[in-house]
Amino acid sequence: MSKTILHTDGAPKAVGPYSQAVQMGDFLFCSGQISIDPKTQEVFTGDIKQQTEMVLKNIEAVLTKADMKFSHVIKTTIFLTSMSDFATVNEIYATRFSSNPPARSTVAVAGLPKGVNVEIEVIAHKQA
Repeated sequence: MSKTILHTDGAPKAVGPYSQAVQMGDFLFCSGQISIDPKTQEVFTGDIKQQTEMVLKNIEAVLTKADMKFSHVIKTTIFLTSMSDFATVNEIYATRFSSNPPARSTVAVAGLPKGVNVEIEVIAHKQA
């Protein structure tokens, strides 16, 4: 099984020494996505609903590059700078995982890259 590095212009460029995603066989390991507009590479730090929507669109672009969808996601981790945003993020998140949702962890953190309030990483599998 070989390691394949995935990159798509539909998601933001990496802001450090990491890949957008790594594929190993039928597994896809996606780096955490934050609210960066892939067209402009500008960071959006406004409304948490809009941040979450942008994060999920970025994840969708990476999944699409791997010929996968949200239904292939088996595990997510959500990082929030404030647990008071949990309900709002959960509401937006649920629009992508309405049935058979993946396993998930949600963690409060002191800070996230570029001053954003939410970051989400996913693991997907082609057979899921």
